[in-house]
Amino acid sequence: MTRLAAFVVLLSCAPANAQKDTAAPGYHPERQVANATRMDWIFPNANQSPARVPDGFLDGNYDSKQQTYELYIPEDYDKKKSWPAVVYVSPSSRGNSFPKFSALCRESKAIFIAPQNVGNNVPMPQRIRIVMDALDDARRILNIDPDRTYITGFSGGGRVACAIAYAVPEYFGGVMPLCAGGQLRQEVWLQQRVIDRLRVALVTGETDFNRGEVERLTFTMLEGQGVSVRKRVVPKLGHGIPGTSTLKEAYQWLEEGVESRRRFAKSHPASSLQDSPDRAEWAKLLLEEARQRMRTKETLYSGLMQMKGIYTRWPDLPHAREALGILRRFENDVESGWEEQDVANQRQTLIARARAVDAYGSGPLPKQYVAQRPAMLRAAVQLWQQVIQDGKDVKAVKEAKTRIPKLLEEVKNSGE
Repeated sequence: MTRLAAFVVLLSCAPANAQKDTAAPGYHPERQVANATRMDWIFPNANQSPARVPDGFLDGNYDSKQQTYELYIPEDYDKKKSWPAVVYVSPSSRGNSFPKFSALCRESKAIFIAPQNVGNNVPMPQRIRIVMDALDDARRILNIDPDRTYITGFSGGGRVACAIAYAVPEYFGGVMPLCAGGQLRQEVWLQQRVIDRLRVALVTGETDFNRGEVERLTFTMLEGQGVSVRKRVVPKLGHGIPGTSTLKEAYQWLEEGVESRRRFAKSHPASSLQDSPDRAEWAKLLLEEARQRMRTKETLYSGLMQMKGIYTRWPDLPHAREALGILRRFENDVESGWEEQDVANQRQTLIARARAVDAYGSGPLPKQYVAQRPAMLRAAVQLWQQVIQDGKDVKAVKEAKTRIPKLLEEVKNSGE
């Protein structure tokens, strides 16, 4: 065999993805994912991170290497420094998303990542897997700063963005749902991680049918829980992606929190992940951070809740058993004060939910949601009654006693 023939044979035997470890600056309308994600995509869909994929989470023929995404790399990209990134989740199966974000990304010198085939018709677990496949592929070849990675999405895509960011905030600096809402997870330790790290920029349109959910329900709830959140109602916009000026404004506000995130990451390294640790590595990092939190009275409760999170998320790992042992030692420790903090946290959440459901149900609703108003109002009444029953927050109790009669009157006027 001649040298040339041998060289041709070697080329023909090379892996199909061998040349995909780099990408040139500029816009790539359809980059193919080279490898399965290393990122934890299961946890945004569940309360655990098991070693194997649960049955039914993915289509039987799912192949990460068949997934594609839009990718934009700034023209002056230099791998020696880290770069911001915008991850966009579309409500459509396939889209040409970059034009909507082109001016923002070019001016801000931000990488743009938009996975394909993540429309509202795709089951949520697979939708999230595709997003994480695309993001991890970009993270493998580009120097992306997790403190400046912002996930966004329109409508149903915005809900996916929230589901991912609120479950694994360590990979992001903020979330920007467009004409969509999204509530925090139930786990207290995850709520605290979002509070500590993320900014949430809510954007809705003046005539968006989701405006009430975004402006009154989601914003009121997140603000009441202590999240760094802001809302923007765009004049003359319906249910659609806002213009460049609005996107830039939201992006800039998310960017303004980067120094705070970096300072926090210096004292809490597990809060910002440049790499993609495996299950044991991630559990170890969180266990170390939880121990650190427990050293001071102010953060003891958050540390205990993080221990609980570790045990729930990875019950099969030794780190979980260690966390469980620590939890058991504190179970009857009334002097530490963690129980009072737990009750205070529950109270804060209750009051925030009462105000949010009240604001949503008693405000303007689009015609497709009007029939749900009586149920919303009754739910608000029940929440305010719980606030009165608790009786510890004087201001909230006074507010509840004022709101309940008015809400009951609205229920009566609604015909029920």
